[in-house]
Amino acid sequence: MEAEFLKFFEEKLRVYFFLYFCGKIKKMKKLRFISMMCLLALFVVSLAGCKKEDVNNNGNNNDNGGSVVIVNDQDGYIDLGLPSGTKWRNYNEPTQSWENMYYTYDEAVSTFGDKLPTKEQFDELRVYCTWEWIGNFYSVTGTNGNSILLEGAGYRNCEGYKVPVCAGYYWSSTPNGSDDAWGLYFNSGVVNVGCDHRCSGFSVRLVQD
Repeated sequence: MEAEFLKFFEEKLRVYFFLYFCGKIKKMKKLRFISMMCLLALFVVSLAGCKKEDVNNNGNNNDNGGSVVIVNDQDGYIDLGLPSGTKWRNYNEPTQSWENMYYTYDEAVSTFGDKLPTKEQFDELRVYCTWEWIGNFYSVTGTNGNSILLEGAGYRNCEGYKVPVCAGYYWSSTPNGSDDAWGLYFNSGVVNVGCDHRCSGFSVRLVQD
């Protein structure tokens, strides 16, 4: 359970860094920005010492008595109340290197197999959920009120260069001919399912049927 908390707050750290590099907080003084990073990092470290009785079975603090939006099960999958019953993980899959956080289509399929979402599951997520752009993330809320965060982490082109745009690119498991495959694309104003070259490096988000 502590590991789930650490992963969640690591994602929060990444939000601030992407906001910084995408120019969203360029007016913030450098000293203030660094101070925020240090405080957030200390908070992440302090979570490692949390006791199990500090949180409930879903890994969410109930002390404030408020409604809980993100409800994790043991493996980090969220039930969004979708017609298919598909559960979505609330974080991207890491790679072997922090500098290289993308997978080609073939790498994604060979590594994750049927845990990759299909084109139809991305279509369902797009149609049945409410999408709210927050910084460099979309908060994707299902019909039951539960939410996941999808990060706009950019992509790596076929030449191997990282393109750190404020947009998200995610592979599905569905091919389109011998050279292309379907995936999810979004930025602050567009959420779409389309095709791209398999050699491109995209993020990966897993599902559970």
